[in-house]
Amino acid sequence: MPEPRCPICRRLLPPREPGQRHARPFCSERCRQVDLGRWLTESYSVPAVDPEDQEEER
Repeated sequence: MPEPRCPICRRLLPPREPGQRHARPFCSERCRQVDLGRWLTESYSVPAVDPEDQEEER
């Protein structure tokens, strides 16, 4: 199984310790905030195709 990495900075995630709050799946609170900022500025997107466009391609 591959070692888990932070999706923002690609560092290895620290081991889980009981009773501590983690920023998983991120390595730190900073990376978690960077990800939130990308969502809020709409840097992430999902490509969508309208059904009308699909009909025109046929």
